[in-house]
Amino acid sequence: MYLDDEIALGPGKRQLLELVERHGSLSAAARAMGRSYRRAWLMVDTMNRCFQEPLVHAGKGGAHGGGTTLTPFGQAIRDRFAALEATLAATTAPDLAHLRQLLRWKEDPCGITRAGCARSQTGTCQPRHAATPSPPGRRQTPSAPR
Repeated sequence: MYLDDEIALGPGKRQLLELVERHGSLSAAARAMGRSYRRAWLMVDTMNRCFQEPLVHAGKGGAHGGGTTLTPFGQAIRDRFAALEATLAATTAPDLAHLRQLLRWKEDPCGITRAGCARSQTGTCQPRHAATPSPPGRRQTPSAPR
């Protein structure tokens, strides 16, 4: 969701809101997401500036830390956005599944690409080692070009 050229809210920011509520700390939420504190702070700052009311309240630091909480408005926005995501996921699942079938497949661990697999002509081609973890840096599932 955009406001002018800024991303006011999206899946990552919704996740940050959930983690802030769970941990009561922006730094702990950032660590849980694998993000820097600065990046998480910038995400919160953007959300607070884009909405009519702040979504997050950050207390002043101190010996025991200031703590970070969601405002009631922030809780309502987070809940509404999560519901929207669930509705969109359920509604678009068949279309997304069809589009995934049209993606190029990267090489699977056995060395056969989807395009080179005889079964791809019939539409029944699946990665042969779906239960086997891929080696580091390799994927078994279709992925979009980067």
